[in-house]
Amino acid sequence: MDWGRFAQQMAAMARDLLAQDSVAGTLERITGSATELVEGCDAAGILVLHDRQVETLAPTAQLAVDSDRLQEHLGEGPCFDAARSSLGERVFRISDLTAAHQRWPAYAPQAHKLGIGSMMGFLLYTDDEDLGALNLYSREPGVFTATSETAGLLLASHAAVAFSAARTHAQMEQAVTTRHTIGEAMGILMGARHLTEDQAFDVLRRYSQEQNVKLREVARRMCEQGAL
Repeated sequence: MDWGRFAQQMAAMARDLLAQDSVAGTLERITGSATELVEGCDAAGILVLHDRQVETLAPTAQLAVDSDRLQEHLGEGPCFDAARSSLGERVFRISDLTAAHQRWPAYAPQAHKLGIGSMMGFLLYTDDEDLGALNLYSREPGVFTATSETAGLLLASHAAVAFSAARTHAQMEQAVTTRHTIGEAMGILMGARHLTEDQAFDVLRRYSQEQNVKLREVARRMCEQGAL
């Protein structure tokens, strides 16, 4: 591998990642970069675990989705393991899925039937949170080498930071929107019932608790319907 050229491509990708205007756009750029920058990578996707339920984000091919669903069904697999725990290994590489594997005896042969010859999984993480696993697939066995693993690890490191930044930005935007909606709902109540700000907020809060509905949803309904 030409590491000088690779470094230039990584720098360009990092700038592009931070320029994305949504979490979805960031994730799609991450998986797309994997197929562009890691030699032999035919497909990529990001696996996120919610308890033991799998969600596949930004897959570049159906192969990534099928692999994640298989790992969810079996409760085993390299990507499943990478996303499940922040302890232990953060990189998994199976050079040849045509051979028997003691570690993933159920997953390996069925993954091969899906058309996967070799694969790698990288935990996407920052210092304070685990985000899931970036998974790379090749249809041919023996494609991913130590060099491929190093390239994938560098990509995953950049991707984790960009993913975290995109999520934080999205959460901040949502918080601002929520505050605006709550303020608008309070204004409607204050005008309709001649309440103070504190009284209007208390009405929304009590309704939220009594109906077991999130406060932002109560406010949204108030704004849309003009009443609770």
